Amino acid sequence: MKPDFEKLVKKLQTTASIQQVDRLLGWDEQVNLPPGSAETRARQMAAMADVLYERRTDPELGNLIDSLIAESGSLSQDELRIVKLAKKDFDEEQCLNTEFVARRASAMSQSYHAWVEARQSGNFKSFAPFLQEQIDLAKEYAELCGAENAYNFWIDKHDPGMSQESITRLFEPLQAELIPIVNTIEASSQSKPIQDFKDFPVADQESFLRKVISGLGFDFNQGRLDRSIHPFCSGSGQDIRMTTRFFEDNPLDSLFSSIHEAGHGMYEQGLPTAWYGTALGEDAGMGVHESQSRLWENQVARSRPFWKFWESTYREAFPSQLETLTSEDLYRAVNAVRVIPIRVDSDEVTYNLHIILRFRLEKQLFSGEISVEQLPEAWRALAKEILGLDLTDDTQGCLQDVHWSGGAFGYFPSYTLGNMMAAQIWYALEDQIEDLEVQMAQGNFQEILSWLKENIHAQGRRMNIEELTKQATGHELGHTDLIRYLKERYLPLYAN
Repeated sequence: MKPDFEKLVKKLQTTASIQQVDRLLGWDEQVNLPPGSAETRARQMAAMADVLYERRTDPELGNLIDSLIAESGSLSQDELRIVKLAKKDFDEEQCLNTEFVARRASAMSQSYHAWVEARQSGNFKSFAPFLQEQIDLAKEYAELCGAENAYNFWIDKHDPGMSQESITRLFEPLQAELIPIVNTIEASSQSKPIQDFKDFPVADQESFLRKVISGLGFDFNQGRLDRSIHPFCSGSGQDIRMTTRFFEDNPLDSLFSSIHEAGHGMYEQGLPTAWYGTALGEDAGMGVHESQSRLWENQVARSRPFWKFWESTYREAFPSQLETLTSEDLYRAVNAVRVIPIRVDSDEVTYNLHIILRFRLEKQLFSGEISVEQLPEAWRALAKEILGLDLTDDTQGCLQDVHWSGGAFGYFPSYTLGNMMAAQIWYALEDQIEDLEVQMAQGNFQEILSWLKENIHAQGRRMNIEELTKQATGHELGHTDLIRYLKERYLPLYAN
């Protein structure tokens, strides 16, 4: 490496390590923090935000980047990509100020705890001022960075290169083709639940799901699994922190939530460690991240070959609970389709309709078409229009998700972008791994993970989601393969 480039990498890596400490505080806040310590944690998070901001806007860092850009002819293609993205990140941080960064970090922590209380009580009005503050801060952030459209600014931060216009072009035909599939399934005589799951001890659930995610390829030597209100994955490839939640009468929730988060974790564990802290050691955006989690959760873990291998172990763990279920009953339960209010509990057929609902509401909130006070009513109206649901309270609607309490606007579309990419990857895997289903039925998932590491993980931030999808699968990002996959897997199950 050139001395200046080596110095840049060291600076980026030190900042990345400090950021990991900051993320550990966030993980601890949702896993271990005592109820009376929220105010103290808010001050800690604000202090960490201040430290990170100072490092990210360090004039010496800016001078290093400018010097390297001036000598770009002596850099390799990978080195130049790192420098250019460091410049983009540096310029974006420069537009902020320490007062705003600390104020936003403190407000995010307070907003999270306000959401927890509001969700428990079902009182949206108590959370509304905090949500309004998060929207105001998001707009202020975008304005400080010179963005003409605040919502597009946040979409691009989560999924570089995307905008509300490009997402709308993808989502509108998806919605048009999804609703008839849902209606067909709803009208089927096979659409009723096979059997309720009851009395699955939490300890046995956790033991089984740990075997599963380890078998898929998640490395517990560099990661752990804990519990929180809302499942999530945080940390870096060398220290992944995942959480899930458990219900004795809903064991599939914890299982598939854990597989989902393990997909995120395996992506992080597959990023190039040699480029830790630089753009080539970072993910390509949240849509790509979601493609990894949703691929493992849905295309892999809801398939017949997956359950051909894991069913016997599952029955050994829960012999009496599964005694009356045939293998086909279990498979249908795993792939049950029901229109319900809660996004994280939804099946993969209806899930994207939940995302489309949130995307439309975010556009309206940022454009001023609706106010925060009108959000509950607007949510209910769209739930009726898109999902055909009559919601009974706000815990089924605008209080169910944690994302907005942390200012994560423009993030929800990433889930469906990821679902689209995952479907395209699945067909690429089928084309390129001749005995894919045989391997899965034998409990061998290594070739899938190896393909993902080579074609997705190893690329870091070299490409955005559209570019990476095209290179990895040979096709433009779109809704066609997702619709094909859903029809192929679910319509035969629900044929009258």
